[in-house]
Amino acid sequence: MTLEREAEILMICALAREIRDGERVGVGTLSPLCAAAAWLAQAHHAPRAEVVVLGHPDWPFYDGSKEFFDWAQRGRLDVFFLSGGQIDRRGNINLTAVGPYASPRVRLPGAAGSAVLYYAARRTILFKTDHSPRGLVEQVDFVTAPGRAPPGFRRRGGPAALVTPRAVFDWDADQAEWVVRSLSPGETWDGVQAATGFALAARGAVGTTPPPGSDELYCLETLVRPRLAEVYPEFTHRLFGATEP
Repeated sequence: MTLEREAEILMICALAREIRDGERVGVGTLSPLCAAAAWLAQAHHAPRAEVVVLGHPDWPFYDGSKEFFDWAQRGRLDVFFLSGGQIDRRGNINLTAVGPYASPRVRLPGAAGSAVLYYAARRTILFKTDHSPRGLVEQVDFVTAPGRAPPGFRRRGGPAALVTPRAVFDWDADQAEWVVRSLSPGETWDGVQAATGFALAARGAVGTTPPPGSDELYCLETLVRPRLAEVYPEFTHRLFGATEP
């Protein structure tokens, strides 16, 4: 197993463990890790979870994404996944531009509804497939979606966890910052700190992220793989290899 594949499977399992039985889980566009995680949770420990994945034949909304946004804003969405070109210590997400907005170094793809769903979902699980100082920053260059609502604004939920190949973070709502829950196998505090653009914090002992269990790997291979292939065939082939005839 390659290091990249090991990291992706660990992230899928870590993301899946954040989902609780009975929750309504939404997965948006270009999110194969999150789709795999949602279906893994449903197959492994959350059989009553309701999972909707954009692009899958079981997607229950017929009016494009508008119906999904309406559903979320009515309070029906418990868990959503978001990432960003930058994520900062305060839980802010940047999907707009790196550098000055008027003359950015990098123009990012845009909000894609993240500002709405970050407020509407009861819990938002953030993720970054690369853990580096340029992506995990002290302060984002542009706040596409805020980690904490401004005074006077009602917010149903907010950030709950941040998963990367190197670590899992919890959200400290009182201090409005990420705190390290666990480090991936083989990682050290100093190594993760060197790869992070803000000072790491912890509340108590920092553990090791549990590696994928044999039961999780079995569910991924037998139950998640065929569903994932319907939406993300190239990713599925890379992660699992060719399907046996």
